[in-house]
Amino acid sequence: MNNPKLTTNKPMPTDDETLLREYYSRYGGFWRFPDMLDYCYLVNPYFTRSAIIDEMAAFFRVLVAEYPSGMGVNSALAGECWGVKPEYIVPGNGAAELIKVVFEGMEGKVGVTRPTFEEYPNRLPEARVETFVPQNRDFRYDADDLIAHFSEHRVDTLLLINPDNPSGNFIDMEGVHRLAQWTREEGMRFVLDESFVDFSVGYAGHSFISNELLKAYPHMCVIKSISKSYGVPGLRLGILCSGDTALIAGVKQAVSIWNINSFAEFFMQIYPKYRADYVEACDRFLEARADFEKELRTIPFIHVMPSQANYFFLEVLPPFKPKQLCTTLLRDHHILASACLAKKGIEPDRYMRIAVRSHRDNEQFISAMKKIATCHD
Repeated sequence: MNNPKLTTNKPMPTDDETLLREYYSRYGGFWRFPDMLDYCYLVNPYFTRSAIIDEMAAFFRVLVAEYPSGMGVNSALAGECWGVKPEYIVPGNGAAELIKVVFEGMEGKVGVTRPTFEEYPNRLPEARVETFVPQNRDFRYDADDLIAHFSEHRVDTLLLINPDNPSGNFIDMEGVHRLAQWTREEGMRFVLDESFVDFSVGYAGHSFISNELLKAYPHMCVIKSISKSYGVPGLRLGILCSGDTALIAGVKQAVSIWNINSFAEFFMQIYPKYRADYVEACDRFLEARADFEKELRTIPFIHVMPSQANYFFLEVLPPFKPKQLCTTLLRDHHILASACLAKKGIEPDRYMRIAVRSHRDNEQFISAMKKIATCHD
């Protein structure tokens, strides 16, 4: 196995943080390092085994040579895929495009729970971000905790990433309903990110993406990264849903005329034929995560936090530190994991986040961690 290098003529940095930042700052393109296992970025490891990928491959020459449709057609396709009216949904060039448009158009203060996916608060001046940090070892919180904090520290918009990133914390449907009702009563906008909800146990009943719920809570908008749930980040596809049709219409006007490429459009066109494959992939994932968690808990130098997502948030215990551990994984075992260098709301160089991949890959990760433990002993 070859050592994954950034270039063929540039030596790997000797400083741990510099090396990690060189990889993190790429944000992808890791096909250049075929021997490296990516435990940093978060995708469904099983759905791309579906025949949906074979059908897309068969149409590659057609799709690469054709323009995609406009927003009208793609809204209809997205609505059919996720079971909502076209006027309630916007497909985006990844969730990142939709986050940018929605948050840069917001007014007032936004409540966030940290540590979090910083793409949301990064769109705002820090003075407009009100932060709640759970005061417990595992960063657990529920609807009551959020209501208590943001009743005292008022905001105009409440953001909930559920399951949360990176903590893996999850609030059930009853709790999310309470937050939706409370924010409506308080005159707040409620933004719910469901990018990882299909990785939760009982996922089929945990989504607010339905005509009935969107209509009941028009002050609410739901964002979902299709890249993560369906394992297709290269397609750059995400959705925004809301019963606030004026908001949806405004976002559709704000994005470019061809914000979805032909491959993403074709994916939505054929996806309904492969729904059963997606359910099977999610069920297989739940088994892989449960097995991975059992093995992770045997590693003596990490504390594993419970997760309902496709990743685990780990507290790295002495004598190790995350930057040191992630560098060792990369240099010696060709595994890229996140040392959470840019996460706010946590003690620096204490935590790391790892993806959940297939059983085979997870076994390789566990083997590497056990070798590190043995070498240190």
